[in-house]
Amino acid sequence: MSLGQRPRPEADRDSAPWWAAVRRHELIVQRCEDCGTLRFPARAICNRCRCRSYEWVPVQGRAKVYSWIVNHQVFMRSMADEVPFPVLLVRLDEGDDLLMYGNLVDGDAEDLRPGLPVEAVFVDVDDETTVVHWRPC
Repeated sequence: MSLGQRPRPEADRDSAPWWAAVRRHELIVQRCEDCGTLRFPARAICNRCRCRSYEWVPVQGRAKVYSWIVNHQVFMRSMADEVPFPVLLVRLDEGDDLLMYGNLVDGDAEDLRPGLPVEAVFVDVDDETTVVHWRPC
């Protein structure tokens, strides 16, 4: 199954600015305007001080592998030729609370280890959808 045939992410009120930035090949996270806490995924209220005021700020797109799985399950028949594939949970360099998921590209699952440096890779699925994956750097 090509990326073009997969289900599309659906932006909601909180995540729409993030998806728009990803479409431009930019990574952004929210920063609380009261306490300065960086947060991802997007949410309406700061998890530290409960403030509702925030701004979006850019991040570098560099991270370290926190954890991963190698998916062997065929969830959709059309994806049968893609399994197994690794899915990473990475911690952005800008903060401990900034965890993002994505597939591994340009690397092998056998080489994964906690703390492995990775960088964001933007994959344009079609004219409307871009996703973020991760490659070793």
